Amino acid sequence: MQYYSTNGKASLASLEKAVVKGLAEDKGLYMPERIKPLSKDFFDNIQDMSLQEIAYQVADCFFGEDVDAESLRRIVYDTLAFDIPLKEVEEKIYSLELFHGPTLAFKDVGARFMARLLQYFLRKEGKKTVNVLVATSGDTGSAVANGFLGVEGIRVYVLYPKGKVSPIQECQFTTLGKNITAIEVDGVFDDCQAMVKSAFMDAELNAHMKLTSANSINVARFLPQSFYYFWAYAQMKKMGLPVHTTPCSKNPRLVACVPSGNFGNICSALFGRKMGLPIDRFIAANNANDIFYQYLLTGQYNPRPSTATIANAMDVGDPSNFARILDLYAYSHEDICRHIAGATYTDQQIADTMRQCLSETGYQLDPHGACGYQALKDGLAEGEIGFFLETAHPAKFKQVVDDICHTDVEIPARLAAFMQGEKQSVEMPNDFQAFKQFLLAQ
Repeated sequence: MQYYSTNGKASLASLEKAVVKGLAEDKGLYMPERIKPLSKDFFDNIQDMSLQEIAYQVADCFFGEDVDAESLRRIVYDTLAFDIPLKEVEEKIYSLELFHGPTLAFKDVGARFMARLLQYFLRKEGKKTVNVLVATSGDTGSAVANGFLGVEGIRVYVLYPKGKVSPIQECQFTTLGKNITAIEVDGVFDDCQAMVKSAFMDAELNAHMKLTSANSINVARFLPQSFYYFWAYAQMKKMGLPVHTTPCSKNPRLVACVPSGNFGNICSALFGRKMGLPIDRFIAANNANDIFYQYLLTGQYNPRPSTATIANAMDVGDPSNFARILDLYAYSHEDICRHIAGATYTDQQIADTMRQCLSETGYQLDPHGACGYQALKDGLAEGEIGFFLETAHPAKFKQVVDDICHTDVEIPARLAAFMQGEKQSVEMPNDFQAFKQFLLAQ
């Protein structure tokens, strides 16, 4: 399958080029030339399939033309070596727990898939070292670093904003060593992301070393995130929940609520819907960085510097994947609003939600999941049933969660192990030239 740029000025690219290069020459994001629908039989029997088998069939629609079946199946099964349970929080509201992977965050799926797909192409072509650049507001860095840790032929540079990720998140990518380098930038996430994008566009740097990105701008990162939306639907069917399967069904319509930062997650869900997944609509839950929410209200996209919040992984002031959503809906504000609603919450509102949910239901939310839960609770209409994404384990934000909820969240053994390591990071000013000179010296 060929991939085109959202800016429409770059030549079509193969999957390999789209994955290895990350960003198109015209600074646009790669999009698959077509979206293949899944069969009626697939959806009729989805409740009897495993997570891995569902994911393989979805992956085959995107990548099957370019990756042989045996290799693709191995990539999918290796990626999803953990559960993604759907749990009832209260009537008509369910939590899809995406924190059961190695770094206890939703980005484990996309990062692990991309690492394995990139390695597949490197081995196939006999290529030498590829350098992965990734900007993170928290969870992306840990997921990518651990997904690529020790992978032959790949070096990873994680850029993160100094003092703006949780201590546990920081431990997950600064204590690894080996082929992982953590770069502590004196700025915000958007500064880190801008430095990464500038690196891809710098001719001297690209002549010196082969670069790719592991942010959700990479097709191999964001597309696999569609897997868990299909899995959520499968679990609902298996539970016997009366969700609608056709437009004329009298069963409750299905709503998915997504805590949204860089918008790769909800974008992958929209691809799933285009493939036939019967999710009626989506809610994009924002924290104070409500750029998308304002777009829905006004039709105007006005990016701005990000604001630090307790839901730090969503602190994005210029979400990259918004370009993909615009492209997917042919720039129609009306059509986007037809399928996506928005919500925005202050830190105080997020904290109130965390306390209230724990008190009333016994379910412990992290700050990002709290945005999703509250937006679903506020936005669910008569005749609808929904799920929200619990994107990270509450222990990844232990101090915040404990202070708000007056709890003592137990730190899982996997997280505790990271905290025993020694921090290794390179401090850097918010300056692309400094970053460039650092990479040229590698």
